[in-house]
Amino acid sequence: MTDKQNRRQVLEAIGVAGIAALAGCSGGGDGGDGGDGSRLSWHAGGTGGTYFPLSNEIKTVVEENTDFSLNVQSTGASVENVGSLGDESADFALIQNDIAYFAKNGTGIDTFEGNAVENLQGVATLYPETITVVTLSDSGIESLSDLSGATINTGDLGSGTQVNANQILEAVGISDYNEQNAGFSQASEQLANGDIDAAFVVGGWPVGAIEELATTNDINIVPIQGDNRQAVKDAASWFADDTIPGGTYTGIDSDVETVAVQAMIATHAGVPADTVETVTGAIFDNVGELSIKTDFISADSAQDGMSIELHEGAAAYFDA
Repeated sequence: MTDKQNRRQVLEAIGVAGIAALAGCSGGGDGGDGGDGSRLSWHAGGTGGTYFPLSNEIKTVVEENTDFSLNVQSTGASVENVGSLGDESADFALIQNDIAYFAKNGTGIDTFEGNAVENLQGVATLYPETITVVTLSDSGIESLSDLSGATINTGDLGSGTQVNANQILEAVGISDYNEQNAGFSQASEQLANGDIDAAFVVGGWPVGAIEELATTNDINIVPIQGDNRQAVKDAASWFADDTIPGGTYTGIDSDVETVAVQAMIATHAGVPADTVETVTGAIFDNVGELSIKTDFISADSAQDGMSIELHEGAAAYFDA
């Protein structure tokens, strides 16, 4: 068994373990708040990405404008977060729209095959989650084809980043690589130390871990463009064209073409409708109090790319 196959089995185990509790799940559980309905659990992502700092800004907005308090937790992100919503240990979470679709429909990736997360429901989409393939400038990696034979960090086990990285590599015909798995911050350290050749990062730009790496190292962002971009979009319909503007990261002066998925807020059917409506309203009535990705986050665009059934509380807010 290869290291890559072993890691994928671990990923499946993580997802299935989080989903297994659904068999006895009837909805209306504690929602991770220990029985106190004013305390809500919100699962984010790694501290070096976009999910975690944005979630903490959302925490501040919700707590300043409602009677709820949010417990924001750092996690392995999308796939792990779906498991937490599925077993109702989280009330809300940030996930990718493609992972949401896979989970709700029990398809797409092995983790969810035959394990549909039926209680998963949507709240709102937020912003494009840019796929960034980052290397050091002296790596010699200028295109996706140069990743053949490389050591690549494809993201945390249980994350949407890992899923997307493997989808993209397969779509462009890259099968010979050594897969490493760690969060964005650790991947940045691995690049700086020469332990890996490249890393996939999925998140709204600028991603803090890449910003920090670029201040101490000369980096290169590998484009996903031309035939490679088309191959990726042909392989998975949820990928859309995206561009990382020049100047986003130190030393990257020109625009870099790539692809993106969509970040979204999800919940589960057991969270009361008035709770979801209140939290949703607090966020979207006070977008001006946020500082991250505010060019994209608005009530008008909050259903763009929504890939699963909307929670009735979110529907009540957006339909009002």
